[in-house]
Amino acid sequence: MSRRSSLDTSRQLRELIHSTLARSPHLAGKHLRIEMSEEGIVLKGVVRSYYQKQLAQETIRSIDGVERVRNELEVAWSR
Repeated sequence: MSRRSSLDTSRQLRELIHSTLARSPHLAGKHLRIEMSEEGIVLKGVVRSYYQKQLAQETIRSIDGVERVRNELEVAWSR
């Protein structure tokens, strides 16, 4: 695969991940960052519950083309 093809594929996967997360009523509007590395997808940002943290991870894991997810989301309880 050429470097350009690889970049196009990475961009398409990133867009797919963002759109999939945006469709979730529990995750829409959250400021989640997606980083792509050779080891897989790195998920960063802040959510309000451990449920949202797990939901984001499993939502991404269910996407074709995603082999590994490293979940670095922080949980910040709001009062």
